[in-house]
Amino acid sequence: MHQQLAFAHNQYSKDPILSCALEGVANVIAGIQDVCLIIHSPQGCAATVGVGFDQHEIDFTKRKIGCTRLFETDIVMGAARKLEEVMKQAEKSFGAKVMFVAGTCAADIIGEDIEAVCRMLQPEMEAKLIPISAGGFRGNSYDGMNLGLEALLPFVKKTPIKMMDTVNIIAPQANANPTWYADLDWVKQILAQLDIGVQTIFSHDTTLAEIENAGRAEANLLMSHEVGYDFAKKMKEIYDIPLIMENNPMPIGVHNTKKWLRALGAHFRKEEQIEKIILAEEKKLLDVLRKRGLMMIPRYRNCKLALSSDSTIGIGMIRMLFEELEMIPEAIIFKSCNEKAEQLLERELSDMNLSPTIVLNADGYQLKETIRQMDVDLVIGSAWEKYMAEELGIQVSFDVFEPTNRVTYVNEPYFGFEGMLQILQIFANDWERAFRSKEIKYKECN
Repeated sequence: MHQQLAFAHNQYSKDPILSCALEGVANVIAGIQDVCLIIHSPQGCAATVGVGFDQHEIDFTKRKIGCTRLFETDIVMGAARKLEEVMKQAEKSFGAKVMFVAGTCAADIIGEDIEAVCRMLQPEMEAKLIPISAGGFRGNSYDGMNLGLEALLPFVKKTPIKMMDTVNIIAPQANANPTWYADLDWVKQILAQLDIGVQTIFSHDTTLAEIENAGRAEANLLMSHEVGYDFAKKMKEIYDIPLIMENNPMPIGVHNTKKWLRALGAHFRKEEQIEKIILAEEKKLLDVLRKRGLMMIPRYRNCKLALSSDSTIGIGMIRMLFEELEMIPEAIIFKSCNEKAEQLLERELSDMNLSPTIVLNADGYQLKETIRQMDVDLVIGSAWEKYMAEELGIQVSFDVFEPTNRVTYVNEPYFGFEGMLQILQIFANDWERAFRSKEIKYKECN
C-alpha cells in the first residue's frame, strides 16, 4: 500500500536522532523512587543519564546517581576497584534499597565484568546490586528502556491471587509527546472512572513495593509501540498477566479514542460506563470545535503534509489528520518503528486506503532528504523539523513533538478528546506564527 524510501548510500547513520541505550536505562530507573544508579563511565555519560531523569522532571537534589569518572589510565589498566569504592560510598550517601550498576561503552571496551563485581561485593552491601550492561553498542534509547524493564522482572513476585479490575501500565514515557505524563494522567483518570485500579507503573513515580506486587494485576496495558512488547510477553509467560489493547493505535483523535476506550470497556466488561464517558467527553470536544474549529480546520483541508514522529504517536495521529482534519499524508517518517508497530501501521494505512511514502527508523539525514524530495505544504514534527522546513522553503511547520522549543510549556495530554484539542491549539498557533511577517520593522510609539 505504500512506497518505502531506501537510502543505499546511507547504510550507516551519520546523524542519529535517538540517544544511546544508557539514556533509556536511566529513564526507566529514574521512575523508581527508592533506588540509586551507579554508572561505570567517564564523567560525560553522567549528562546522558541526567537526560533520563529530566524526562521525569526529577529535581537535581533528589537524583541518586554515582559515576566512577573513568580516566585514560582507568581505561588502560582497568577500574574494578574504583567501581567498588564508588558503590560503597553510594550506599552510605543514598541509603537506597536497590543499587543498579550500569556498564557503559567504556566498560564494554575494556571488558569490565560488572556482574562479577556485583556478585563479589554483594555480601558486604545491604543494598541489592543489579548489574546492567547499558553501553551504546547495545542500541538506542528505546533499546535501553527495554533493558531497564527486563532488569525489573526478577523483582516481581509470583502469586496465584489476582486482583480483578487492576492493571499494570507499561512504558508511558516511551513516546514523542513532551508532556507524556499528561497522557499517563488521562489514562489513569479513565481507569478511575471505570473503577479499575492501577497496580504498578513501569515506571514513573513507582515504589519497589509496587513492582513486587505487579504480579497481582489482572492485565498489562502498554502505552508505547516502541518499548515494552518483550517485557509484556515475559509478564504473560512468567506471571500469567495478559497484554491487552496491543493491536490498537494510541487514543489520538476522535475515531482512535473511541476505538481504544471501547476495547478497554469490552475487556473489563464495562461497556455501558464507557459509552457514558465517550458521550460526555465528545460533547466537550464538539462544543469547543463549534466555536473555534470552523475557523481553524478549513485552513488545513487538502494540505499535503510530511509527518515526522515515532510510531507511538505517529500511527495514532495519521487517522486524525486524514479523516478528521482532511489533510493528505504524503510522507510518514518514523524515527523508531519495530516489526510489531510496522504491522499496525500497514493495517491502518490499508484500512484508510492511503499510500504515502514511508521512511522507518530514520536518522537526521534521511529525514531531511525525505522532506526535500516530497512536494508538501507543511511539516508536522519537532523543533528540529521546523528548522529543516524553513531551510527548505516550506513556510508552515507544526512543532508538536519532542524536542520542542516552546516558550510556554503546557502539561496537556495528546490522548483522548482533550488531547485532540491540545494538538489543534498547537496547530492553530503555529499557523498564525508562520504567516506573521518577519520583514516589518516596528517602531516604538511614545
